[in-house]
Amino acid sequence: MKNFLIRVVINGIALWVAALVIDGVDLAEGDSSWGRKLLTIGLVALLFGLVNAVIKPIVKLLSLPFIVLTLGLFTFVVNALMLQITEWIGGALDLSFGIDHFWWDAVMAAVVITLVSWVLSVVLPDDD
Repeated sequence: MKNFLIRVVINGIALWVAALVIDGVDLAEGDSSWGRKLLTIGLVALLFGLVNAVIKPIVKLLSLPFIVLTLGLFTFVVNALMLQITEWIGGALDLSFGIDHFWWDAVMAAVVITLVSWVLSVVLPDDD
């Protein structure tokens, strides 16, 4: 349970950094108070973690030839697709999370999220 909460916090920080760096990614923009913004970021991070846990393995298996052909770079496209799915589900749940364009915004956000998640995973303890 502790490891799961650490992963949700890492996802939340990575999503927040991506929203700060990439102009086309909006996260908790319409929320007025800091508490509401933190709740939105936490819920989007939890949703992103669930999408990554359930849908991403299936998509990676189906796109394995492209991942091998591009020497792993297609993984960023898969991660961008996971962001788009999170945006779609978040929109249905009335969460303030939006991505303007798939190619530049979602793929660049996937790169930023991957880098920030990797750095935070190295820094933060991982109790397995």
